Amino acid sequence: MSKPEFIYVTYIETTPEKVWEALTNSEFTRRYWFNTEVKSDWKVGSPFALVTNGTTTDVGEILEADRPRRLAYTFKHQLDEEMRKEPPTKVTFTIEPHGDLVKLTVTHEGFAKGSKLFDGISKGWPAILSGLKTLLETGKVLAIPPRALEIEGFE
Repeated sequence: MSKPEFIYVTYIETTPEKVWEALTNSEFTRRYWFNTEVKSDWKVGSPFALVTNGTTTDVGEILEADRPRRLAYTFKHQLDEEMRKEPPTKVTFTIEPHGDLVKLTVTHEGFAKGSKLFDGISKGWPAILSGLKTLLETGKVLAIPPRALEIEGFE
């Protein structure tokens, strides 16, 4: 039996460079990723961290960094004790020109059967990526009420 994976595809009216910047620039990620900063020098083998309000929530290592086409890193959650025991997973962003749009495909894979992390990211990624799309297309931050995220299990 194959391991579960999460795949999300969206089309954004922007350029590949702007999507890359949105994924790798802390000032930008804070705006759509619930005040989360990405920390890395984006070189293969370098550490990667997500830091929310000064607390490191997730860590990993850069596996691929082909600006502005493809970015991949390992992903290991740090806060929840049960999720911290799970093996690292892999996140891959594929950025492709599609006419006047950009096709962004996010694949998060390598979860153990029954993974609590899989359940969490399946609720979190759509909110994060909707925020990224809205901010790039309109310049406005998508206001997802924190209470709505709690109800969906996004903590």
